[in-house]
Amino acid sequence: MNLFSWTKETKSDYRFDNLVQDIHSHILPGLDDGSPDIETSLSLLRIMSDAGIKRLICTPHIISDIYRNTPEKINTALTRLKKECEKTGIEMELRAAAEYMLDDHFMELLRMKQQLLTLQGRYILTELSYATMPNNLEQIAFEININNYLPLMAHPERYYYYHNNYQAYTRLKELGFLLQVNLLSLTGHYGKPVKKAAEYLFKHDMVDFVGTDTHHAGHLALLSSDKNRKIFEKYLGGKLWNQF
Repeated sequence: MNLFSWTKETKSDYRFDNLVQDIHSHILPGLDDGSPDIETSLSLLRIMSDAGIKRLICTPHIISDIYRNTPEKINTALTRLKKECEKTGIEMELRAAAEYMLDDHFMELLRMKQQLLTLQGRYILTELSYATMPNNLEQIAFEININNYLPLMAHPERYYYYHNNYQAYTRLKELGFLLQVNLLSLTGHYGKPVKKAAEYLFKHDMVDFVGTDTHHAGHLALLSSDKNRKIFEKYLGGKLWNQF
């Protein structure tokens, strides 16, 4: 199967009916390394709707000088996508937040009391560099807390520097981070060490939220494939996920 295409022949009947909403995706057009245009965004939304996902919080990256998106830019893209959904008859409840890299730009926004795009209420989606672990995470967590935000750490299982030190996940919890695991991590899509870390987090009841982290149709093809059905059923169980 070509992971970057989607046809009726490859479509699965698997539905994420216990996923109240997807809180991590990159489907707003032209903002980051996700959907490049409105047509692609609509195609992705159709697939997600067919898979049983009816509520979606779009979370484009905000990363220093790479993707320095603003609330105005993100909400403009959201409004456009909503209008196109209405025109084409796609039934999907759409909202927008952001995935904030915990870098100097984020700290500047926080210290200047700039508006941050939250998932809901005080909850913000955050991420770390894949290359190096920040040496001031305690300070970052402290400043997030005193500014009255609740941070969700996106895909902690994907940070390789934690793979030889699972106690670091406990430390993240102690610092006030909720943990959001990517569903595809459980399938081995990102490699065996990531899969092992995701399984550890589920086994030790440390997973607060899950997300598709959808960037393209290939991700959705894997999420809806029959071979991964039992994996998701095992870990998601009968719980209703992503309730705030």
